[in-house]
Formats: sequence, C-alpha cells, structure tokens
Amino acid sequence: QVQLVESGGGLVQPGGSLRLSCAASGRISSIHDMAWYRQAPGNQRELVATITLGGSPHYAVSVKGRFTISRDNAKNTVYLQMNSLKPEDTAVYYCYADLTAYGRRSAWDYWGQGTQVTVSS
Repeated sequence: QVQLVESGGGLVQPGGSLRLSCAASGRISSIHDMAWYRQAPGNQRELVATITLGGSPHYAVSVKGRFTISRDNAKNTVYLQMNSLKPEDTAVYYCYADLTAYGRRSAWDYWGQGTQVTVSS
C-alpha cells in the first residue's frame, strides 16, 4: 500500500552530479521526517541527510557542502541533489520516511527499495 519509489541513480564520473528522487505513494495521512541513507558493500548503512517537515536539513559531514536534500510536500517527494561526486560516494542509496498511513494510529518507518549510485572514471 504505502511505498517509497526511488529514481535517479546511475553511473557518473567523479566531479559529476546526480539527482535522486523518492516519492511516497499510497494512502498517507502525513509525512514527518524524510531522509537518505546509503550503504556500500561491506559497510554499515549510514545516514546521508535528513529533512524535517518544515524543511530543516541536516547532513553527514562527508557530504556537507556537496549534497542538498529537499522535499515537495505536495508531491510527497524527497530529493537528493548530489554534486561534486566522489568514488567514495558509490553506494546503494535508500530513502526513508517517518509517516502515518491513513487510518493508522501512529507513524511508522518506511524505506525505499534502494537505487545504485556509482561514481567511477
């Protein structure tokens, strides 16, 4: 029912840019925080950026100044603009939403399926 659908991943060269999108669909009452995580092979999943309902962003130190998280509440969509990409940014990127599905009593965690970002020359 409620799901997060990601798009925008792909292969880019170092220094390039990529924009990820993740749209929440289904019968949604409200979306609270949204975020992007990433996980490289052999590594732990790490938080990349988070954004509140009001649009207040926070970033991991490793991406601060290069990535920008934003959201369009009318579209239930969160974006991640990635600039100045580095090989170490290569990972599967997952979007996250803390949201309340219509008819439910409380907010639940929802995850996207993940989209591959590869930065290589």
